[in-house]
Amino acid sequence: MKKKGLALLMTLLFVSSTLLSACGGKTADKPSGGSDGAGGNEPFEITIRHTQVGEAKKFRLALLNDVVSKTEAAVPGLKIKLDAVDSEVNRKEKLRGEMAAGKPPEVFDVFGSPDAGVFSKEGLMLDLTPILEELGIKDKFSTLDPFTYDGKIYGLPIGISIEGIFYNKEYFSQKGLSVPKSLTELEQIAETIKADGKIPFAQSSKDAWIPLMTTNNLWSYYAGPEVTYGFKTGESKWTDPKVVEGVKKHQEWVEKGYFKKGELGFEYADMRNQIISGEAMMMMDGSWANSVFRDPEQAGDMVGKVGYFNLPPVKEGDPVIVMSDANNGYGFSAAVAEDPRKLQAVKEFIKNMWTDEMQLRGLKEDGVLPAMTIDLAKMNSTSDDPLMQDIFKGVSEIDKSYPAFDALVQADVNTAVSLGIQQVIGGELDAAKMLENIQAVQEAANAAEK
Repeated sequence: MKKKGLALLMTLLFVSSTLLSACGGKTADKPSGGSDGAGGNEPFEITIRHTQVGEAKKFRLALLNDVVSKTEAAVPGLKIKLDAVDSEVNRKEKLRGEMAAGKPPEVFDVFGSPDAGVFSKEGLMLDLTPILEELGIKDKFSTLDPFTYDGKIYGLPIGISIEGIFYNKEYFSQKGLSVPKSLTELEQIAETIKADGKIPFAQSSKDAWIPLMTTNNLWSYYAGPEVTYGFKTGESKWTDPKVVEGVKKHQEWVEKGYFKKGELGFEYADMRNQIISGEAMMMMDGSWANSVFRDPEQAGDMVGKVGYFNLPPVKEGDPVIVMSDANNGYGFSAAVAEDPRKLQAVKEFIKNMWTDEMQLRGLKEDGVLPAMTIDLAKMNSTSDDPLMQDIFKGVSEIDKSYPAFDALVQADVNTAVSLGIQQVIGGELDAAKMLENIQAVQEAANAAEK
């Protein structure tokens, strides 16, 4: 491992530990290889690190369990151990520590950019390009860019997500409210809800990535989605007046009382419960949250009463700009290539997981948009649920999309942004000062890479 790369991995680990401490397509039928690898039918084990933890992810876990069963049945002697870890802990602590030690599990949940890029650069992730070509699915994905480094593919996305507003349709109907076409109209709705004694926007900010969904979309509207690409190259700055204007809008919403007081202490599930209980009327979240609102065990009487729309542009008629990416999926340890039986197990896992059947099942049961190219008519026929139809409509209305900012900046910049937005929400900083601090960290991070 190169010394510079090792230093970067150790820096990632240090940053993550510090943050946590501070915060207290139907595949071809071609066989994926024989089962006569070294060891014959002797028992052997691989570990799959996944993040399907909690009630909200039960459908995705069920899908994973079925894939595991199929894979074990296809590979003699194989036993798959499932290792469940919270997503944030896996990404910011556990996986980075394992990578720094050079000992990740055989299969693991991973973010594509920038994480997979760092790990693959150091030779720690398995090159999947020949496997995908062998299975005939290399060209079946909507995008593999987040998992591609130096022309090779090192991971596979589970699905595609967008971010927008979930809302209480019944309340909107009772109050004569319509889906807003501009931020001004959205703010008018928020004022109406607040005057009615309700919370305009459900929010949980104990984990900074949650409120940053709102912040990221706002600065992308005010400054344009291209601005975030330029932070790492130095072509744009966090202190750009338009970026400041976007972040100030979020600060303004906090100061106007559009969110429940105490949001810095609320866990992710709490804001969904604010919608389900009728306490809040709108919520900015990823499209994946639809599975909660379609499940009677989680949403109760709110099933069928929650809709979805894209965060509207600043002015009516302007382009609709939405976060859309395929940055979360699975990666595989490079060490697998040294063991023919483990390599065979990985091939079978990929063969069973990335199929039209599983992609459509994920859409129907878990509400995750397919990562593989699937006909829109087939997607529509898979789920006639009104909430899913709203999300499909939201996808069709996107004029410009962008990846979440943390896929485009360095880890220490992500940390600075996360700390900064929590300080703004807590009233410790204003938006302008927050962005000055982030720009200083950005410049240091850029200089370190030269």
